Amino acid sequence: MKFISERLKLRPVEIDDKHAIFEYRSDAETNKYQGWIPKNLDDVEQFINNLASVPDLPDSWFQLVIIEKAANNIIGDVGIHFLDGDNKQVELGCTLNKNYQGKGYALEALKTVIDYLFKSLKKHRIISSVDPANSNSIQLMQRLGFRKEAHFVESIFLNGKWVDDVVFAILAREWK
Repeated sequence: MKFISERLKLRPVEIDDKHAIFEYRSDAETNKYQGWIPKNLDDVEQFINNLASVPDLPDSWFQLVIIEKAANNIIGDVGIHFLDGDNKQVELGCTLNKNYQGKGYALEALKTVIDYLFKSLKKHRIISSVDPANSNSIQLMQRLGFRKEAHFVESIFLNGKWVDDVVFAILAREWK
């Protein structure tokens, strides 16, 4: 399973990706809105080992690395949470190396993944959970055509404090 877009390649995470993932995921300031910030390489190995090895398993996370084609560098990752129940809904998350933010890479990667989820896997609905203080992620969701569906007050305990959670969503019939 590999995806290719104009500037990117996306493929499933492999254990050999641990150094690249640690490099951008361990930056606590850049990833202050993330639920997981590894402290060492062992944390990354455990993270990778706990991921589903194939997509579309109910109640599992499947992770793709984002590779910039020009330099063949891993610059981020996209997480896909295949929710339980009827398995027609998924949650998306994206983490990008701070050196590559603001250049349209997250938008390009997520468009590719959303196309796959709606067209190939026939999913009905995709959601994304965003900290309301994360204005860049909110703008990204809006550019992708997601709508704000909910704002939960102090609903997630993250990095030692209670934070709000904003849920964005899009239906297959709304995806262009």
